[in-house]
Amino acid sequence: MNSDKKIFFSYLPQSAWKKLNTPALREKVEALAGRYIDFLSACKTERETVEYVCRRLRQAKYGEKFSGDRVFCDLRGKAVFAAQRGRAPLQSGLALIAAHVDTPRLDFKQRPLVEQTCVVQAKTHYYGGIRKYQWLARPLALHGLVVRENGEKIPVSVGEKPEEPMFCIADLLPHLAQKQGDQKLNEVFEAEKLNIVLAHSLKIAKGHGKGEPDEKSGESVREHLLELLHAKYGICEEDMITAELQAVPAGPARFVGFDRALVGGYGQDDRICVFAALEALLQAKKGTRSRAVIFWDKEEIGSEGATGAASRFFEYCVERFLSRSAPVNRTPEVFLNSRALAADVQAAIDPDFQELHEKQNAARLGYGPCFAKFTGSRGKYGASEADAEYFATLRGLLNAKGIPWQSAELGKVDQGGGGTVALFLAAYGMRVIDFGPPVLSMHSPCELASCADLWFTVEAYRAFFES
Repeated sequence: MNSDKKIFFSYLPQSAWKKLNTPALREKVEALAGRYIDFLSACKTERETVEYVCRRLRQAKYGEKFSGDRVFCDLRGKAVFAAQRGRAPLQSGLALIAAHVDTPRLDFKQRPLVEQTCVVQAKTHYYGGIRKYQWLARPLALHGLVVRENGEKIPVSVGEKPEEPMFCIADLLPHLAQKQGDQKLNEVFEAEKLNIVLAHSLKIAKGHGKGEPDEKSGESVREHLLELLHAKYGICEEDMITAELQAVPAGPARFVGFDRALVGGYGQDDRICVFAALEALLQAKKGTRSRAVIFWDKEEIGSEGATGAASRFFEYCVERFLSRSAPVNRTPEVFLNSRALAADVQAAIDPDFQELHEKQNAARLGYGPCFAKFTGSRGKYGASEADAEYFATLRGLLNAKGIPWQSAELGKVDQGGGGTVALFLAAYGMRVIDFGPPVLSMHSPCELASCADLWFTVEAYRAFFES
């Protein structure tokens, strides 16, 4: 044994910023974060995210016919699979990274329009786990897709540009809110009152050159709004019944803090993992094992549906990928031999609510991406738990590459917990573990992530693909 070498028998996580100790490296970190900010600002729905992913894949010469070495397939614009063949037979398994493209939001109801006190509002149904009060009295934008009866598609994105109108949900003024102070939080903020203000004016009456509204015409604000929507978009109220319209926080993502070390923005759970996995896939050198990413929809509401992880879309894509080189009946063998990362974020310890975390097993911003050996809640119910052999292999890989990492679980036992797509991959028998960067203020309209964690998440995912 070399007597000059200091041996550490204890384990203590280290800040990832210590490894980013040159101006050149810091510039690269900020440049990557800048591109990530552009991605977050442009991709606020699952459709916009999948469209971005497909565009990047086409630019990198990935094909949709599954005849070449680089292939991809999207499912109705809401889920996407991409893969690159390695040197080894596909039966030896995939190196797979799975993430999700959906985020908590407010969805318009099928018949959303309601007029009250000379104001037209859109009734909503919240999607995923939100804290309702965070969506009140803040700028909102409308995104989505309207499909007319003849099949014509009309993309919607209103409220992001300074010259466009924004939307919002009104909140009760403090002078009239004394009673709310004695109520429980879930009683104060009612889901049926998450109604978005859309319009307020009446139509200008004919013959009124000065532009006064005709209050005696019997017209309503609602009718005026429908006329405006038809004039601008060519849609009628019936089109709204079959549309997909979402309210999301308006405005771009931005750097946070004087040192620009954090990114603040909507939808970082789980689009930070989508961005990092895509970057790693496109940057990684061709390796022995074939590699793939799959980005699913519906994770925030249980992964059900045709575009969620509970569907057979992943099986279908692997069978297509396999069919060029081996019989489809070898698909189970591919699954069993695959190694996967369920790329999802971890809850960073909140500096103002540290008592809700078990600090020794909590994630910290700026300490690198996090392994979550198991998910679930209250006795690991609903968990997917990685085996020790697989976890140790990944730990050794990152240590060899000098990539900082940490381990964490979500909150104290019996007080926290949650699920990811890991259990859907584990159902195939493949080895899988949750692995992604920590995020502060998760599921809020403005989540926070560390630029250092983003950088090393990309590095870790790339190392996983190249190993």
